[in-house]
Amino acid sequence: MRRRDVAVTLPWMGAGTEFLLREVAALPDDALADPSRLPGWSRAHVVAHVARNAEALVRLATWARTGVETPMYTDREQRARDIEESARNPVETLREELANTAAELDAALAALDERSWQASVRTAANRPIPATEVPWMRVREVWLHAVDLDAGAELTDVPPDVVESLLDDATGTLSAQPDCPSVRLAATDRDRSWTLGQDGGIEVRGTAADLLGWLIGRCGGERLDADGPIPNPPRWL
Repeated sequence: MRRRDVAVTLPWMGAGTEFLLREVAALPDDALADPSRLPGWSRAHVVAHVARNAEALVRLATWARTGVETPMYTDREQRARDIEESARNPVETLREELANTAAELDAALAALDERSWQASVRTAANRPIPATEVPWMRVREVWLHAVDLDAGAELTDVPPDVVESLLDDATGTLSAQPDCPSVRLAATDRDRSWTLGQDGGIEVRGTAADLLGWLIGRCGGERLDADGPIPNPPRWL
């Protein structure tokens, strides 16, 4: 499972962080108040969320290293309040927090040894995971939210291996939901397919990036081809 192979995910994380920081740095200050691609969120909300996420993952790394339980967030309400408050910070503060919290996460992960990487921690959804999955959680955040900024980045800018791992992750998670439709996702730009739900459903065809965009709610099915009406997948994260 590549998402637990830190030799793979740490470089993906680093590249995604650099990509996101470049996207944010290229935005004029007043552009951070403009809408992002996420309903109800400005670009400042996206930046604030990614910064607060880094702090939350530092807490998981600390938990793995010390054995002292330090959850990602107190609760969903506190998480939402923190993002709202951070989004109202001065633009210079937001930019500094994005960079500084990313560096703090790098340092927290670098402090883990072979034993602590295998320690069990829990996600915000209370799912137990080994600490080796923490970098993958950050990979999702930095690459996808770089696109969500609506500053020019697209899912086609995400490295192909990351796109495939995101499809692995999303199809596995969504297939466990009771309202998940049965769909075979056939990538037209590579020799791979993914199963959503149970075998035997409709086949949906498109590039891996377009399949991912539809699957995780970043776009509709306009660029996809299918043997019948394309269903709506459940919410991913």
